[in-house]
Amino acid sequence: MSLHATRYPGGVNPDIAPGWQLERLLQPSRLYGANGLRTGADGRLYVAQVSGSQISAIDVDTGLVESISPMGGDIVAPDDLAFDAAGNLFATEITEGRVSMLSPSGQSRVVCGDMPCANPITIYNGRLFAGECRPEGRIMELDLNGAPPRIILENVPMPNAMEVGPDGKLYFPVMGVNEIWRVSLDGGQPEVVATELGVPDAVKFDADGFIVSTQVGSGQVLRINLATGEREVLATIAPGLDNLSFIGKRLFVSSISGQVNEILGGGKLRSVIPDGMQFPLGLAVNEDGNLFIADGGFTYTMTPGGEPQVAGMLFSPGFPGYTRGVAASAPGEYVVTTANGQIARWQPAGQRSDILAEGFDRLYGVALAGDTVFAADAGSGRLLAVRNGEVSTLAQDLKEPMGVAVHDDAVLVAEEKAGRVVKVVGKRVETVLDGLRQPQGILVLGDLLYIVDVGAKSLIELNLSSGAQRTLAQNLPVGAPDGVVPKFLQAIPPLSGPMGPFAGIAAGADGTLYLSGDADGSVIALRPIVS
Repeated sequence: MSLHATRYPGGVNPDIAPGWQLERLLQPSRLYGANGLRTGADGRLYVAQVSGSQISAIDVDTGLVESISPMGGDIVAPDDLAFDAAGNLFATEITEGRVSMLSPSGQSRVVCGDMPCANPITIYNGRLFAGECRPEGRIMELDLNGAPPRIILENVPMPNAMEVGPDGKLYFPVMGVNEIWRVSLDGGQPEVVATELGVPDAVKFDADGFIVSTQVGSGQVLRINLATGEREVLATIAPGLDNLSFIGKRLFVSSISGQVNEILGGGKLRSVIPDGMQFPLGLAVNEDGNLFIADGGFTYTMTPGGEPQVAGMLFSPGFPGYTRGVAASAPGEYVVTTANGQIARWQPAGQRSDILAEGFDRLYGVALAGDTVFAADAGSGRLLAVRNGEVSTLAQDLKEPMGVAVHDDAVLVAEEKAGRVVKVVGKRVETVLDGLRQPQGILVLGDLLYIVDVGAKSLIELNLSSGAQRTLAQNLPVGAPDGVVPKFLQAIPPLSGPMGPFAGIAAGADGTLYLSGDADGSVIALRPIVS
């Protein structure tokens, strides 16, 4: 398999029309996020990727990445992994609420199909244990022959990646109360073993029997002496850490954002997989010319010529939620749409967000005109307008509306399933351009409309006055790779509503067009050549 086998093949090179030049602001990512980690019998590190809906294996010395369960395969949104002695891989599928097994020959079957928010999983002496990462989560022992699961513990506030300790008890982080608990494998009253942490989301044990735990909130990797309670910070990486695994005595840690690091002595790190974007999704440029990037559970800002800086993530204060569409509003402020069905005004520097409207299905693009917010709700097929807290429907029965833009007195909407862009004036809906495959992000500059057609992997320019049309870029890293039909990712309450890709577009004051390379985790800038 190739180095980028888990993403868009090879890191494509788009074809650009004369008069434009291309710059990759962010290079293609290696993974669609990195969640559960588990060491295989072959000495490779296996990583579950919820956003990419796939499982990959990493050679930690060469960096070679191989797809084990590909996007579009039987395993959907895997979050955590475990192996049995026969080499069977067990995966929790968090959006599907189930646990599945993948044999060494590649055959899969569902082991348990009734586990909402299935997340943590481990195997001990041939026994399979799994849990639900939700406010009233259960921890269960699963029967491999299809018998009903045995409940070990109920009403656990968001348990996550777990392991059986040297004492034969099951240890697990409890994210909802910021603690680590343990319980007998036979059930009974749980015990609290550590408190006041940095929001622990994984517990494993090192060769000396000490707890090693990642902290999603603080970004620390902690080593905890069970006998004394003494804590040691092995490394501080960044908020968003997810899981860990040992290869011998070597310790590796994953992050939701996609990086995998080896923890060395003295707090030092070795990068195995560099950090990257999971998609990205919506884009916006603010009054200072800084680029804002929505990447689901993470958001970033980039100054011209700089590196992306985290503006907020799922576990940071005031974060509005899994962010998809974005529009720059007042200085230091953005209006965003979230997978939780909310339209919010967000101030990253002040760690504050205010809900403007909520209760929607699947929100995507957003645009502003004065004090009115326009948003596309793909789930209900509506174009929405929000003003002073009042919500109105400008158009309905649209076929998967995605991108939104404003031109004069009209609102333009990309209908992905209809393959067209329409304009809405009053209650009239008129076709602006059809014959497209899957239009998503759209942008208006003067009389020019730009459309990201993910089905054709193209960027199209349309003159709204003359009707002249041309293709500015082809072979873009957007949408799914050819031949792949991604599975729809359901909600992960309370962390996210239904997830889905969205190739956004934005523009700078100099006419530069910024595109989301959601297929390979890159951001592309198309700059007009000035003679």
